[in-house]
Order: sequence, then structure tokens, then C-alpha cells
Amino acid sequence: MTDTLDELMEATYAALCKHGYASLRMQDIADESSKSKATLHYHYESKQALLYALLDYLTDSFAERIETLEGETPADQLLSLVEHYLSPGEDDAREEFRTALLEIKAQGPYDDRFRAELTEFDRLLHGRIRSLLEAGQADGIVRRDIDPDETAEFITTVLNGAQTRHVAVDHPTDQTYAMLETYVTRELLAEDATPTEVGLE
Repeated sequence: MTDTLDELMEATYAALCKHGYASLRMQDIADESSKSKATLHYHYESKQALLYALLDYLTDSFAERIETLEGETPADQLLSLVEHYLSPGEDDAREEFRTALLEIKAQGPYDDRFRAELTEFDRLLHGRIRSLLEAGQADGIVRRDIDPDETAEFITTVLNGAQTRHVAVDHPTDQTYAMLETYVTRELLAEDATPTEVGLE
């Protein structure tokens, strides 16, 4: 079942990138896999059910990736997470997926299941940023007078806004990364922690 699930999720991802949320059909998903449309319906009763499963699948994958970030210090790992989240990707498929995901996010206010999946994704991002800030405080790298939860809330909001802006109006994400890097080094690092010491240069 695992191999079948992986194939169906990859097919759904590919079809979503090609056709977008509104135009996506079960047949489009079947065309991206070795499975028939009837097989898809055997496992998932509708396109919507497949998309719910895809979001859950992608959330699990995201959770794994952000637990294994590059960098020797929490501050360096935080910027690694920011870079990963904002990276525009090297192929058109990733850009197409960001566009399709924005379409799905727009359904959040009207679809409880989509909203729940998107909320979980947001919770993971916020929680990982907060844990990195707390680890940095414990190591004496991050200022102890900042509130990790509030700061994580701010960074999460900036990341989500930057991604939406990039998809909607093609605003480059590298500018946002540069600003967040400056914010981390100037506002979050402890006074006696230089960028070189914490692995940021």
C-alpha cells in the first residue's frame, strides 16, 4: 500500500502542478500514474479526498525536512529554514505547485478540512522556528529578552506573506531572505555573539 500511496501522491502533485486546483480532474491524476481512474476511486472517493491526502502527505514531508536543517547553530539553522521555505526552486514544476497551493489556501475559509491541514502546516513552521529560537537562547546565541513565541509568529507571517506575494505578483523572495537575515543578525543575536561565532559568516 505504501508504494501505491507514494505513486498516487506523486501523480496528484504532478497533475496539480499542470492543471491547477480549479481545473484538476481525477482523470488528470490517473494520467500521471500507472493506475486507472477506477483504481483512484477505489482508494479515494473524490478529487477533494485526494487533495486532502496530498496536503497531509506534504505536511509530513515538510516536518521531516525542517527537523534536519543545515547549520551548526540554531541561528544558522533558522536561516537555513528561511532559505528553504523561500527558495523559488530550479524548475517550473515547483513554481506551478506554489501557484496551485495558493489556490488551495484560498479555499481554507470555505473548507474545514483544507483549513485544518493548512493550520497544521503553519503550526509546524511556527513551532520549529520557536524551538530554534529557544535553543539559541539556551546556548547564549539569541537574546534572552525576546519572546520566542511572538518572534516565531512574526517570522512565520513574513514567510507566508512573501510566498504569497511571490506567486501573486512575482515579487522576488531573495529580497525577503536578505531582510530576514539582517533581522536575525541585528535584532535577535545576543550582543556578545558575532555572526562569525554563530556560523552566519
